[in-house]
Amino acid sequence: MFFTYLRRELRRRRKAALVVASGLALGIALVIVVNSVSSGMGKAQDKVLQSLYGLGTDMTVTKAATASASSSQQPRFQFDANNNDDSKTQSSDRVMVQGFTTLASTTVTKVAGQKGVSDAVGGLSLNVVKVDGQFTRGQFQQNQGSGTEGGGNRGGGTGAPQGSVTGGGANFNINAYTVYGTDVTKPALGPLTSSKITSGRTFTTAEANSKVVVADSAYAKEKKLKVGSTVTIKSVKYKVIGIATATSGDAAANLYIPLTQAQTLSGDKNKVTTIYVKATDSKQISAVKKTITSNVSGTTVTTSADLADTVSGSLSTASSLATSVGKWLSIAVLIAAFLVAGLLTSSAVSRRVREFGTLKALGWKSGRVTRQVVGEAVVNGLVGGVLGIALGLAGAYVVTAISPTLSASLGNSAGGGARAGGPGGGGFGGPGRQAAAKTLDVALTAPVNATTIGLAVGLAVAGGLIAGAFGGWRASRLRPADALRRVE
Repeated sequence: MFFTYLRRELRRRRKAALVVASGLALGIALVIVVNSVSSGMGKAQDKVLQSLYGLGTDMTVTKAATASASSSQQPRFQFDANNNDDSKTQSSDRVMVQGFTTLASTTVTKVAGQKGVSDAVGGLSLNVVKVDGQFTRGQFQQNQGSGTEGGGNRGGGTGAPQGSVTGGGANFNINAYTVYGTDVTKPALGPLTSSKITSGRTFTTAEANSKVVVADSAYAKEKKLKVGSTVTIKSVKYKVIGIATATSGDAAANLYIPLTQAQTLSGDKNKVTTIYVKATDSKQISAVKKTITSNVSGTTVTTSADLADTVSGSLSTASSLATSVGKWLSIAVLIAAFLVAGLLTSSAVSRRVREFGTLKALGWKSGRVTRQVVGEAVVNGLVGGVLGIALGLAGAYVVTAISPTLSASLGNSAGGGARAGGPGGGGFGGPGRQAAAKTLDVALTAPVNATTIGLAVGLAVAGGLIAGAFGGWRASRLRPADALRRVE
């Protein structure tokens, strides 16, 4: 009897039911679109952050901020000024730790032993500045009429020839690039994991102290390097075994060499600049960060959430709109939709006074009348939910199909570490967190997941119940005598 009466009443009042369902559908569709766009923003931001972190890395540990490096740590170049051979090229390399701050290698073991840490690996980031060129000796030219005349000196001069030096000077080239010492025994962590080997191979665990190098594809193209080429760093020759292409954004460094070799080049034995950490549970990253900060003194821990604050540009603006303005707009529209649905249902009950009064006179209890009204409202809500899901999916599909391009600018990241950057850029605690500003273009998508669909269904049922509560409360107050007053 309940479903028979329900079906008949909904069919008889199709227009009113459609109005209520449409209002709920618009609110639900907006919620789906906003949630899917917000999810797309999160994925876009994760893609951007992959250029700062290696895949699988949850956080980095660097030395806590200290005073600026002293002038003795700045690059100095010395050349042989007494060399009489003008044709000889002079060259000097300086290998400097990026940011001039390091941690002891034992810190890696200490961090790895903290609660919630799955694994940790250290890396050493270096800036290399190579200056090469040659000096050219100038030519002395004596002025006409200068010197002595008549056995004496003019003007009280010394008798030395007077003239000027022409030509000469120096012509030097400066080549600055970054080198990252990676722990080849743990290839699953570190910034090299955010690049894909497109030619040759990566390091093997047996090459912990081998003179081999993996070059970033952009740097290899610029310097015309290929697998089998030789790269010289501070008079040490390294064989190129692979070319790596960054999968997102810029590469962490121009060249990658085994950690032991990097420590030898810079003279920083058993030192690292950055520790890459993987947590046992990605949902407990904040807790792990607090644990490391408390137990490992003199360090700064930076998570991807901290780095997300450094992303600016249209991606950041759109993300703010989606998470703040979009959220409140969705809430406002839903409240309005629920209120309209409730008022329309209550109004419909008012127009059905004679019907409900007659039913009560025939023996229907107030509870039965209320259930009937609530049932109709819930069905309207479910219909609105179906329409809202369809509209929301269509809206999300349109956003994904258009794929608007958003820009993301990465600047100096917060979170500590020495900010003194050497030549070549970087200088912020390691190649996983470069300070050099860069801009990335990311295509926006709007993925819809099962959680969003479940939320839509829940809103549809909630909307129906709210509307039914309005109407049911009104229906429960009707008396059979009201129906007699409406009889003409």
